[in-house]
Amino acid sequence: MAIESTLSNTAIGDPIPIDVILPGVDGQLVNLDTLRNGRPVVVVFSANHCPYVQHIESKLGEIALANPLVEFAAISSNDVDTYPDDDVAGMKDQLARAGWNFPYLFDTEQNVAKDFGAVCTPDFFIYDQTGHLAYRGAFDTSSPKNGNPLDGSLLQAALTHIVAGEAVPLPHRPAMGCGIKWMPGNDPEGNNTSD
Repeated sequence: MAIESTLSNTAIGDPIPIDVILPGVDGQLVNLDTLRNGRPVVVVFSANHCPYVQHIESKLGEIALANPLVEFAAISSNDVDTYPDDDVAGMKDQLARAGWNFPYLFDTEQNVAKDFGAVCTPDFFIYDQTGHLAYRGAFDTSSPKNGNPLDGSLLQAALTHIVAGEAVPLPHRPAMGCGIKWMPGNDPEGNNTSD
């Protein structure tokens, strides 16, 4: 069942969660604020097995390459005991398959997903040059089966505004995808989701 992101637990203007330091699939620790380094940063919650992420992953890699003034990072927060394809080996496969040239981080305890208020994969958060949330929304209007153009137009439009120092016009279309696969007892909403 697809889930949509909301701004109910994360508001435009909220600061990027501090002290987010996660291991990447290359074994290196990445601090999101250091990665940002005064630039906009796109943080996407991702999952190797998710068909919604698989649908956009290559186009996301292209957009990252086309935006050298923006940093990107992907985070996998899924429970790998239940979804072993989302463990480090699967993440490495996805990184290569999708052509991502940015860090892919592993949120083992799922605390970072909770701090961000992430609910689905993919779930996009763009923080501006000052480290404040400027966009929370969809990649574009496409999904794996709806036939709409896969072009990343909503994400790219948001990046264009943010790089120019402008606010992204509201409302932001919610991201839609597979619910994050919470470890038993860890879901902040009290549900466990499956596909």
